Amino acid sequence: MTFVCRTCSESSKEEKLVPSNMTRLILVSLPLCGTVAATWASLQQRISEVSFDTPTYRFQIPNLRVGTLNSLLTLGDELAKFGSFVESVAMKVRRQIEDLEKTTSSVSTSLSVHGVPVEIFVTRFGWNLAKYPTETPLKDTTAIIQGAVSKLDEDLKVRASEYSAVKSQLGTTLRKQMGSLSGRDLTTLVRDEDIINTEHMTTLAVVVPKAAQQEWMLNYEKLCDYVVPRSAKNLHEDTDYLIYTVIVFRHVVESFTNAAGLKNFQVRTLTRDPNGGHFAYRAELEHWQEEHGKKRHALLHWCYATFGEVFSAWVHLCAIRIFVESVLRYGLPPAFLAVVLAPRQKNESKVCRMLEHFSGGTMSGSGKFWATEEDPSVASLAGDGIESHPYVSLTLNISSEKLA
Repeated sequence: MTFVCRTCSESSKEEKLVPSNMTRLILVSLPLCGTVAATWASLQQRISEVSFDTPTYRFQIPNLRVGTLNSLLTLGDELAKFGSFVESVAMKVRRQIEDLEKTTSSVSTSLSVHGVPVEIFVTRFGWNLAKYPTETPLKDTTAIIQGAVSKLDEDLKVRASEYSAVKSQLGTTLRKQMGSLSGRDLTTLVRDEDIINTEHMTTLAVVVPKAAQQEWMLNYEKLCDYVVPRSAKNLHEDTDYLIYTVIVFRHVVESFTNAAGLKNFQVRTLTRDPNGGHFAYRAELEHWQEEHGKKRHALLHWCYATFGEVFSAWVHLCAIRIFVESVLRYGLPPAFLAVVLAPRQKNESKVCRMLEHFSGGTMSGSGKFWATEEDPSVASLAGDGIESHPYVSLTLNISSEKLA
């Protein structure tokens, strides 16, 4: 037998403005006491008595297709897993945005869903009927959401990998000029006039540790035969190393290199750059800086847009979870009030106790199986993330540290 939800949809009263610093939201589904409007008015009154500064909003869930009870039980077990996956993708996109923003001094743009701040998107949630038709079975809707987010997750991996490759290449180019002399590109340090290359002789560059400078000067001519006397010339130094050039005959280059290596002197071969070492380095650096800027801008723009898509999908999944758990908990036909609460941390326990009493006062008949939290029937309905109360509750953390 197939059921279709006939949840009432009545206009809500004026609600409090959404606080700009809202970071923790609680989605709650409560059994009806009469009409939706009457239950909503009663809840607002109780909230104002217990915690008057707790913003409370209607969470509008449309008439969704229920299907069979067996399908709802199966879906209830899967929704927690699907929700965790979609949340994790939203977190990855958010972290990628934060990492990209750190590379510049620009002011970060607030995260939003189609231009709407995330906290307002949740408190003013409206089901996307065009993307997720309500007549579609909930299992299929869930599969559509999971498939779309999985594709975005794969796209993120590819785009992030491409950006990382360009960023790594830029870092390598910068280290050529800024790194230690032991591994630094020497074309910007050695001028053409410092290099002598003839048919029989060549110039080598030698990286000498500063602590071994005196040993170098006393012994470089003795490392092998055919080293030009007094040809060593100090070209550059940093805190740890010095760069010397020395002239040797070509046929002893290998012997000189091996002998120098035994004394911890690193021999580097020098060649003339027809374009000039500094010019070539600047051209390479500018190329990778430009590529890095393009990749960063494209990835950041994509992440901002994608975050909205994934966050919207995540909230739709939360709405499905609230709906499914409410049907399983309160029975058929579906009749419940879904709301969003944003209590201060110090008032949260008081609000939860009030909701428990409120639910107990409004529930009748089918609600009697909620005798205790230890009742095994409770655990069978409450999936991962759905908290054990005599009402349906799901907490969303939307701060920069964690989304849920």
